[in-house]
Amino acid sequence: MDKIERVDRVLNGEEVDRPPVTLWYHFGVQHAGGEQFAKITTAYFNYYDFDYLKVMNDYFYPPPEGLDAVKTKDDLKRITHFDVEKCDWQHQFQALKYLSRELKDKAFFIDTVFDPWQSLRRNMAGENIEALMADEPDAMLAALDVIADNLIEYCKKSLAIGTAGIFMSLYAGKDLITRENFLRFVKPPVMKVFAAIAGLGKMNTAHIHGEDLFFEDVLDFPVNIFNWWDRGPKGPSLQWVKERIQGCVMGGINQKIVARTTREFLKNHVREGIELGGPTRFFLANGCSSDTWGYPPAMKTIVEAAKKSGK
Repeated sequence: MDKIERVDRVLNGEEVDRPPVTLWYHFGVQHAGGEQFAKITTAYFNYYDFDYLKVMNDYFYPPPEGLDAVKTKDDLKRITHFDVEKCDWQHQFQALKYLSRELKDKAFFIDTVFDPWQSLRRNMAGENIEALMADEPDAMLAALDVIADNLIEYCKKSLAIGTAGIFMSLYAGKDLITRENFLRFVKPPVMKVFAAIAGLGKMNTAHIHGEDLFFEDVLDFPVNIFNWWDRGPKGPSLQWVKERIQGCVMGGINQKIVARTTREFLKNHVREGIELGGPTRFFLANGCSSDTWGYPPAMKTIVEAAKKSGK
């Protein structure tokens, strides 16, 4: 069974010889441009011989020109629609085109984006995000709607290049945001983006980020796959989510331990993760980004243990 067939069978709810496996972390080479990033990503994929590839995306949402911080209602109004191919995202598109050529008929890849609220928070509003939600909620919602529109255009371009799905990271944990603010500011624009691309990618994935998650509030996202820190102290488990969705789950590997445990431990960890994931609708992967300074033999051990599970 080749990489593409294995993934397709999982997406179709069919049993496979073993679960498809991948791992990811941030390379930190966004200063070097799309071609260099693409070459590193391709070498990474080939070295570990993953079944599918999650493409990282460290090109931040472009802020309004000349605006160093979003702090006021007027600042929020400066967030407008723009050409997604005429900003730093052009480097990601360049990388995706390279990967589309390199992985054609070999393996699927999915592209990473950050939800509208997180896109605003990361490098534009930053430390001002809480005050903006409290003091300027209507302007916040209007800005988030515009950001969602721009992200939809980005996602459509990515999918047209050859991406098999969009992997959207979204904050949905009480350790990160209140449930009230999640339901008001995070969920609606996320739903808007996923709804717009629902029929365009077979591997659209919701990465539910946080430790103590509002999982009951995300189960209605129109996606093919859910990914979260399932091996974390508060879960929920892979099985709990599978019982509540029609799609697939992605996880089984605790990203916190990949660079901190022995290969013997990791072999057992993989076996446990595969058992937790079950024989269908399961992709083996980390629950979130692992450490960049990971030990290559340890990561290879994870892949090899997954492959041996099918023999």
